[in-house]
Amino acid sequence: MSTHSIDADIKVKWAEGQSAYSPGTPEELLLIAIDLLVRDNGAEAARSFIDQVFERYAPHAAIPIAPGGH
Repeated sequence: MSTHSIDADIKVKWAEGQSAYSPGTPEELLLIAIDLLVRDNGAEAARSFIDQVFERYAPHAAIPIAPGGH
């Protein structure tokens, strides 16, 4: 597992005002991204998007190949 840090200043403008974030780790960046996704699209749409990301990295079963490649 690699160790790294993130140096970012994220500013988001809303109709009600603005928000500022300074994540230092991938986990903090993910929480900010999920928060923004839920605010913009709602919880169910955000959950659907996140499920798609998890599916991309889910282990897939190997496809058996018969002798001779058929």
